[in-house]
Amino acid sequence: MTPIPNLNIVPFVSVDHMMKLVVKIGIETVLTDLAAYIEEDIKRWESFDKTPRIAAHSVDGVIELMPASDGSLYAFKYVNGHPKNTREGRQTVTAFGLLADVGTGYPTLLSEMTILTALRTAATSAVVAKYLAPKGADCMAVIGNGAQSEFQAIAFKALLGVKKLRLYDVDHAATEKCMRNLAGLGFDLVPCTTIEDAVQGAAIVTTATADKQNATILTDNMVGAGIHINAIGGDCPGKTELHRDILLRSDIFVEYTPQTRIEGEIQQLPKNHRVTELWQVMTGQAEGRKSARQITLFDSVGFAIEDFSALRYVRDQLQRTRLYQELDLLADPDDPRDLFGMIQRSTANLAVA
Repeated sequence: MTPIPNLNIVPFVSVDHMMKLVVKIGIETVLTDLAAYIEEDIKRWESFDKTPRIAAHSVDGVIELMPASDGSLYAFKYVNGHPKNTREGRQTVTAFGLLADVGTGYPTLLSEMTILTALRTAATSAVVAKYLAPKGADCMAVIGNGAQSEFQAIAFKALLGVKKLRLYDVDHAATEKCMRNLAGLGFDLVPCTTIEDAVQGAAIVTTATADKQNATILTDNMVGAGIHINAIGGDCPGKTELHRDILLRSDIFVEYTPQTRIEGEIQQLPKNHRVTELWQVMTGQAEGRKSARQITLFDSVGFAIEDFSALRYVRDQLQRTRLYQELDLLADPDDPRDLFGMIQRSTANLAVA
């Protein structure tokens, strides 16, 4: 599908367009529809070219490229992770992405992905929880109340009916911000002063912290039988949130094992420790939740196919929303072999003007 007829003009979705798209469609609808795109693509996992993301690490953070292709479409995302940015009034994570036609190599969409990454991360968490969380779970602890927390809460409400939230952050101002943003959206909100308090009575625990270091956000004594842990904060080498003993008690589910071994919670474990990839659960080739007392752990690091799905979803909304601008990104000479002549004609036109 091409949203505009001129193949040499690329639609560009700006931050402003993305915000308007979410408002126009409705955030719960966006998250539900986006989850469906992600689930559809994960179920055809074996049709994708896959590779761990290409990362450039520094003392300040990381810059990554995340490519994926299903043979017809190609996508990549540029994304960074710089925890110190918040001290300077900047986002920890920023991103943009591109969708292209494999047959021609021409890009068909360029989009902001700072907001879109937050949406796809939350949608992925919730669609995974459909397979792994205890049936009827309606209470979730959210440890880390920064930029991702509201998206996670709304996604779990939209897809699983979770309405009770127990919130904790080392910075109480972050919890207050989260509560303000979620007020009036149908949640029962409980601010907590400790992590131990936050996890009490929660069937789902989401950890979403930002520090680039080995941390122990959850200790083994905090995790009771039967819960689902949605661990989304660990996403680069040397950065974890869970005590190793929790991993040893849990059935662990991952997106793409070669990437998660490098970046996820399981970097704390031997390379041969058993994990299950989500596509196997979603296609019925492996079991997800098997018992009421089972501890399930989604060791989420974010994978390029989720971004592929997100860009595909945005592309499919453009014709009806018209929320994009036309970007003159591709050269269009009269003769495809005469790029230099195109420059000469442009020079002549400028001289006449």
